[in-house]
Amino acid sequence: MKRLLLAGLCAGIAMYIWSTIAHVVLPLGSMGLSQIPNEQPVLAALNASLGSNGGLYIFPSMDPKGSMDDYSKKLVTSPSGILAYTPPGAKALETSQLIVEFFTEMIEAFLIVFLLPANFTTVSARTGFAATMGLLAAIVTNIPYWNWYHFSATYTASYMLVEIVSFTIAGAVAGLILRPKR
Repeated sequence: MKRLLLAGLCAGIAMYIWSTIAHVVLPLGSMGLSQIPNEQPVLAALNASLGSNGGLYIFPSMDPKGSMDDYSKKLVTSPSGILAYTPPGAKALETSQLIVEFFTEMIEAFLIVFLLPANFTTVSARTGFAATMGLLAAIVTNIPYWNWYHFSATYTASYMLVEIVSFTIAGAVAGLILRPKR
């Protein structure tokens, strides 16, 4: 049990280090994201419309009593998308965000370790299993956003890569720690 806990802890730390490198050192964290040209009027309009009401918004709005045909017609003349809105006053890169990210990756790593099949005794088998879990996680979280909300293909591919590599690294670390004793 101690080896499992150690493997989960080390795998989680490795995932966090990789994620930090991917977002801070490599351009993977910002690929596919664009800046709004002449953003000041857009920011002013958002602040005037939403103010302190942070949340996730979809636009254009769909009348709950309207039909899909009505909404389709609205899309012909209106831009569409989703907006994750945070009201003015937020801080960049808060400590609490880093802590949540760290614990998220720790939970992922412990799940990888505890879900590893007992008959996967080689480092390569464990790494492959974790990589497959990473591929599954990347597909489940990214492809629907690309499909339904039109996230860019570049953004989608880079975030999928980050997740797959993260899980693969965790699997390799866990595989090394959990190698059968000779």
